[in-house]
Amino acid sequence: MQAPHFTAEDHLVWKVLFDRQTALLHRRAAAPFVAGLTRLGLARDAAPNLDDLGQRLRQHTGWDVVPAPGRVDDRTFLALLAERRYPVTQWVRSMQQFDYIAGPDLFHDAFGHLPMLTDPEWATWLEHFGQVARHHLHDAAAVQELVRLFWYTAEFGLVQEGEQLRVFGAGLLSSASELHHCLGEEVVRQPLEVAAVVATPVVREGFQATYFVLPNWAELSDATAELAVRLTAANVGATVSADQR
Repeated sequence: MQAPHFTAEDHLVWKVLFDRQTALLHRRAAAPFVAGLTRLGLARDAAPNLDDLGQRLRQHTGWDVVPAPGRVDDRTFLALLAERRYPVTQWVRSMQQFDYIAGPDLFHDAFGHLPMLTDPEWATWLEHFGQVARHHLHDAAAVQELVRLFWYTAEFGLVQEGEQLRVFGAGLLSSASELHHCLGEEVVRQPLEVAAVVATPVVREGFQATYFVLPNWAELSDATAELAVRLTAANVGATVSADQR
């Protein structure tokens, strides 16, 4: 893939963000992310090359990266997950957007998402999630529910690791302000339940109103299996209703 041309400001923004987030995430980030950050080998002083990132992911879990101009539409995104390909934005936010950016940029994708994808269990789960999604891409309501489960786990999820509450969602790992917000005393945090997650709209601008907490990592697979059954039943019900009309 053709490497983007990064400016001196791009590299500076990357470095400052990297240093800030790694400091803030000490004792706040989930174990798979911490280990994955080391495995991925991101440099603190320069924005990474996507070819290098893809090569490292392939070595660890068989995943690869796909260059993206920004946010990818939901159906395309879910289909890519089933193929073990993760879309990564190729541009870095500006200094003016340093503390808040509504859509993904390279730091969000590479720092927030890719370290987790070096973890075999997470990588296997995300591929399986994509495969479940692939069966329902024709159904807008199903796509919405799938996106919400991804959003409140891979983007803004928290997990209980022993006695400690840890963050693992990329939107928390890559944002200082939302990291502080999600761990605040006044914030709504509740155990992850599929029915509650799929009924909660995503918030693309501003902080989330609710955060969901996995009681353990095994719950992630259980929630995906529950959603798969739910979507299959809904699809069967819709087919039966259509046949009866």
